[in-house]
Amino acid sequence: MYRIDFKSTPLKVQHSAITVALSFTVFVNRDSSAHECNVTCHQKCEKLMPNLCGVNQKLLSEVLETVKKDKLPDRDDKNSTRTQSNSSIKSSFSTSTRTSCLSTSSSDESPKGPKKLRFKKYDIDDFMFLKLLGKGSFGKVLLAELKGHDMYFAIKCLKKDVVLEDDDVESTMIERRVLALGTQHPYMCKLYCTFQTKSYLFFVMEYLNGGDLMFHIQQERQFDMKRAMFYAAEIVSALKFLHKRGIVYRDIKLDNILLDMEGHVHLVDFGMCRTGMLDNKTSTFCGTPDYIAPEIILGQTYNQSVDWWSLGVLLFEMLAGRSPFIGTDEDELYWSICHEEPAYPHFLSKDAKNILENLLIKSPVKRLGMPANPTGDIKDHPFFSTILWDKLERKEIPPPFKPTVSSEYDTRNFDSYYTTDSPSLSPVDDQILASMDQEQFQGFSYTNPHITG
Repeated sequence: MYRIDFKSTPLKVQHSAITVALSFTVFVNRDSSAHECNVTCHQKCEKLMPNLCGVNQKLLSEVLETVKKDKLPDRDDKNSTRTQSNSSIKSSFSTSTRTSCLSTSSSDESPKGPKKLRFKKYDIDDFMFLKLLGKGSFGKVLLAELKGHDMYFAIKCLKKDVVLEDDDVESTMIERRVLALGTQHPYMCKLYCTFQTKSYLFFVMEYLNGGDLMFHIQQERQFDMKRAMFYAAEIVSALKFLHKRGIVYRDIKLDNILLDMEGHVHLVDFGMCRTGMLDNKTSTFCGTPDYIAPEIILGQTYNQSVDWWSLGVLLFEMLAGRSPFIGTDEDELYWSICHEEPAYPHFLSKDAKNILENLLIKSPVKRLGMPANPTGDIKDHPFFSTILWDKLERKEIPPPFKPTVSSEYDTRNFDSYYTTDSPSLSPVDDQILASMDQEQFQGFSYTNPHITG
């Protein structure tokens, strides 16, 4: 989810999903002790310790407990008031969910049962940031733990000022809406909730610790046909799910395909999506250069055809270990995409070469995946002859490769360039904060009713 390897065009900001790890700070030989009362503390904390030498601490504790009972309301009373105030929260995309959040349910499940999330009013202090997964001009993606619950999430943190500056408010809202659909399909990243502060927007997503396809192909150079076919089939399933709902993904690439701990793929990073495309076309120039379809480069209107082109590029990379089109700069690359044919490796099977040729057809109308393609539905192509689509849709086909993962927060499958950096958020200048129109982010905060209860 989580690489920040930007190849994006200057006309469109790309928000990438990112990965994480766990760091431990070990303190040794750092303690001091008071010889009179035998109290031990950290050296740096010594000046902050109260002078309790000679004080009967047991008696003092009893007195303070009496004061608390007289002056302070019971904690359960506070919690019941808070629960009542949140009882009218609706599970929708409306602004009424802006302060909803997650916690672990403890009343309706046995200690050995699965952890269940429920609505709970919260803020950024409810999460502990453990590792940096990636960063860019837009902000960062961090691995986080829900405090006290041993539950881990990938949290994408977008700077509001950058979102406003790049006129990306609409695409950010679209990303949230598309992410919320993830619970309806097995091969899409799942969104738990979104929330905001004055400076940042936060997406709380499932943490997929199997690594992205870019990481794995760099380790192995290329995938065998069985593995490439399996990944392509699960991606086809996800793309058809989006297209059926009038959504064009527009950013298929190795970096945006993550593996879960079992080895199944998940689409991540929906910041480039365009909605309302069932019977419409658009002309926005956006995407990652290596994967951009000819019709986008030529300034033509386009639809779902661009996703099938990008899938062709991705499948070529998985099978051949290189990109189908090359250039010393973007201009040469774009010329190659529009006018040249790829050099197909001799070791490709007949079916593998044929599906690539049909996905990389210059004419979007005739491209495989589109209704007018003469070979029919992409699922019926001979390349996928061994795929049982019903079982695949139910996530019942065992993956051909299972990533090495030792724990929920394992980050060995991600680039240590990021995971060794500090998992902190950069402060935003007060003047910039004062100049921002916070009303534009109204309705962003949301808790997914399909994954919490």
